[in-house]
Amino acid sequence: MNILGIDPGSITTGFGIIKQEASKQSYIVSGCIKTGNKPWAEKLLQIYQNMTEIIRQYLPEQAAIEQVFVNKNVASTLKLGHARGAAILAVANLGINIAEYSPRKVKQAVVGYGGAEKAQIQHMVKTLLGLPTAPKSDAADALAIAICHGNCLRGKY
Repeated sequence: MNILGIDPGSITTGFGIIKQEASKQSYIVSGCIKTGNKPWAEKLLQIYQNMTEIIRQYLPEQAAIEQVFVNKNVASTLKLGHARGAAILAVANLGINIAEYSPRKVKQAVVGYGGAEKAQIQHMVKTLLGLPTAPKSDAADALAIAICHGNCLRGKY
């Protein structure tokens, strides 16, 4: 089964796809959707369109996304929610179930500690998937979300 992980963001949305075979997880692809300096509606459209293209190309059977965490900056939290909605809409529009995980649960599943730092997540994603180098932060977070979902499907968490 292929699992899509999504780390939503208004400027950079990370994505990662892994293959889950019994207890083995392997890397398929990861990257970032960078929206640049566009009007807000165009950013959301780009996230939706790029996510749709990724799904159509790699055909994941499952998807998972990070839950919104409340930030001190309310405007940033709302923008994150909108970006997350664009990604969820792309997944739902293609008939794929999507699970949601808190950042703490993802860190716990991948690093073993809910307060892990970005560098620790990158290192563990590299190690768990046998990658030659650590993925960029947003892509590593998306892969971590996919790994977390795969572990949850297996009843590991």
